[in-house]
Amino acid sequence: MHYAYIRVSTDKQTTETQRFEILKFADAHKFSIDQWIEETVSGTKKVQERKLGLLLPTLQAQDVLIVTEISRLGRSLMEVMSFLHVLMEREVTVYTIKEGYTLGNNLNSKVLAFAFSLSAEIERAMISQRTKEALARKRREGKRLGRPKGALSKTTKLTGKDAVIKDLLAKRVGVSAIARILGVHRLTVAHYIRSRGL
Repeated sequence: MHYAYIRVSTDKQTTETQRFEILKFADAHKFSIDQWIEETVSGTKKVQERKLGLLLPTLQAQDVLIVTEISRLGRSLMEVMSFLHVLMEREVTVYTIKEGYTLGNNLNSKVLAFAFSLSAEIERAMISQRTKEALARKRREGKRLGRPKGALSKTTKLTGKDAVIKDLLAKRVGVSAIARILGVHRLTVAHYIRSRGL
């Protein structure tokens, strides 16, 4: 059986982007998704209290679980590792699309899963700390934060991505989903589409 797991943290987010990425991955690997598991719940909530936890006892050897990224499984290192450990013991294969990992019941997968989870958690903490320190330093120096009022960039985050946006629009992917795929705000996408007549 092939299972696809989608999780968003708030009801303001949609599952559309993750579903699109999983379908694209499944198509490329000639998989058919037998069951979709979707939920809107914080990653800090324990796995046992989520739909993912209810799925766990039903998984068997040779089953496949597909997620867009490993962080969908949980936000803490210990939770992700614990969940992956159980899956590996059951000989369930986990595909993480964003990282490009295939995690199974072998030593390399266990080391890889541990290393990724640890580095991701450390990186999140370091980015947060660096950002706070940089903002505090600029405030102390009396610098105004943000773009000067009325200033517009000649190039934007979406410059050169017209073909990608057109392709997604043709596939009826919504503006909010396109924004998440491209890592920008939905209003940025909406304004870009209007200004370029896409």
